[in-house]
Amino acid sequence: MLAFPGRDTTVTCRFGIGAVVLSVLVAGCFLPLASAKDEPKWIEVHTAHFSVLTDAGDKRGREVALRMEQMRAVFGQLLLKNKLKMPIPVTVIAFKSDKQYGMTAPAKQSMAGGFYVPGSDRVYIVLNLFAADPWRAVAHPLAHYLLNFNYPPAQGWFDEGLAEYFGSINIGKQVEIGGDPELAPEWHEDIFDQMRRDPNTPQSLTQLLSSPVWLSMADLFTMKHDGSGAREGTHNTLYYAQSWMVVHYLVNKNKMPEAGTYFNLVLNEKVPVEKAMVQAFDMAPEQMEDAVKTYCKSLSGLGIALDQAKKPVAEPVDVQQPDRLALPLDADEIGMAVSPKKDEEARAVIGDVMARIPEHRDQALRDLQQLTADPKDNEAAHRGLAWDDIRQKKFDAAADELDKATELNPQDPWIWYYRSALKYQKAQAARQEMQGLANMMQDLRAVADWYPELADAYNMLGVARVEGGGINSALEAQRQAIALAPRNVEYEFNLGQIYVAGKKWDLARDVFTRLKAGPDRVAAAAAKQQLDDLETLQKYGVRPQPVGESAAPAGAASTPAVTANSAEDDEDADTAPKPAAPKPDTTGPVQFLKGKIVSSDCSKPPEATVTILSGMTTYKMHASDYKSLPVIGEDQFSCEWKNRLVSVNYRAAGKNQGELVSIEVR
Repeated sequence: MLAFPGRDTTVTCRFGIGAVVLSVLVAGCFLPLASAKDEPKWIEVHTAHFSVLTDAGDKRGREVALRMEQMRAVFGQLLLKNKLKMPIPVTVIAFKSDKQYGMTAPAKQSMAGGFYVPGSDRVYIVLNLFAADPWRAVAHPLAHYLLNFNYPPAQGWFDEGLAEYFGSINIGKQVEIGGDPELAPEWHEDIFDQMRRDPNTPQSLTQLLSSPVWLSMADLFTMKHDGSGAREGTHNTLYYAQSWMVVHYLVNKNKMPEAGTYFNLVLNEKVPVEKAMVQAFDMAPEQMEDAVKTYCKSLSGLGIALDQAKKPVAEPVDVQQPDRLALPLDADEIGMAVSPKKDEEARAVIGDVMARIPEHRDQALRDLQQLTADPKDNEAAHRGLAWDDIRQKKFDAAADELDKATELNPQDPWIWYYRSALKYQKAQAARQEMQGLANMMQDLRAVADWYPELADAYNMLGVARVEGGGINSALEAQRQAIALAPRNVEYEFNLGQIYVAGKKWDLARDVFTRLKAGPDRVAAAAAKQQLDDLETLQKYGVRPQPVGESAAPAGAASTPAVTANSAEDDEDADTAPKPAAPKPDTTGPVQFLKGKIVSSDCSKPPEATVTILSGMTTYKMHASDYKSLPVIGEDQFSCEWKNRLVSVNYRAAGKNQGELVSIEVR
């Protein structure tokens, strides 16, 4: 259960629009004085939780690092957590130049103070230090990031409401929070004139809540919404406005423990929403709606802020926010390490960011390739190109780039991570087992030592271990991944696969049943197929086999995959058809064996007898028709195979003899 502290309700926030205008004029006056020797000198500031790359100098770099750590600490206070997990590394790029920022930012965010670029490997936050308090521009997505890894699965209204509440944060001599996050500093008389002329002009949250008509509380709580922050659209809707105000109410009325009770009832115990609201909040939905509306009307400062925003932009005013907190920490309480960064290294990082932005990708790839063509070469540029190739499923090209990066710096942990990600993604795409498991597991253990909270490393380690036959160690790694990223459906799905491989049928069924009922459509479809297959798997040891397809042993990598990008790719998702049950040539349970083919006797076609050495024992496996034998890893069975590692499913037909059901070649 999560509880939130009470709040003092008087605070002042300064937007400082006039100061921004003045700084623009002053900067313009001194531009002609720049010379070649004044080229940006990049530095990197490291704290316990962030890496800041900037060309704005030591003082500004330290300020950015401090603000990011303070924002993180404030969010921890909201969740009453002394420690927050950050399972994906966060790199902040802070530009001193408005022009450089504009060249890097997506068009729709070129006028903002900053933007956020998510990724399964790392997160980038890009700030424009030419703007006032640019970190506020990324408060909303940063809240989603921290929620996803530090709060159990919740409903969309809660995630968006808390992200909006946090989105108003302002840090000065104290922390000011709770104001209307969509009432931006640029709102002034001209904006409101436009609203009067065009009713479709976006309204602030305060304006939206001034309407006499609200969504019913039951409707708000049951609306389907992706609260992960992966698909951010406009926030200027009644859904966002009410979500913000409900969380505002819960925070300041100290009802966050009740919210935890509510989510447990609805999501875990499957209690209907209306009944769960009564049990958790001791209020019917109608009563809770009235309570939130009454609370909203009591926040007179929001109305004052709206009125103040209508004044001409040349007359900046003080705008009150409802809540304030003491600074959670100051510069003396944060350890910082500052180091110089070569210009070409900084350019490689910027290129990596831009390659993840569709409208800048082509230019970014040209920039990265140019860096690698330089006589000095550039390891970071090779890594950036490799990650783009992995995302595009150009696995051979990615391997080539990583080989070149390894030659330049074999001790870089990022290379170890990307080598493992390449093997994992390649196996997922082909639905086959991963290659080079021993080296991969060695790389992943080194990555975990370097960044102990990197959830994806544990996920890949879990899958690698189960393919290597270590069920218990695979479960240990996979549970660690889920503990670090409790909302990641890919990790949950892989846990179910590991349970299947370990013949822990009931536990697997529980995982897939939970995913089937979840909001992620791709995960739900894949989990449904797993549930459909479980009975046959449990009974025969192989998946149901459609005509013309190869049967797969329990836990094989050829089962449907749920990836971290499934929420973005669900429209193009390819779900395998449900197979039919196999028709065995002999009776008895299907058994599993790993070994090496010694020889194959095909002298009596279409029959074949395959001699397999497993450990110190030789087995004779018979196939009544080797041309129709289900084969995984090759197009069809070959009588020429010798010294090939294989996994076979078979039915016993005597001592050390069996009838082949399927064969997987490695």
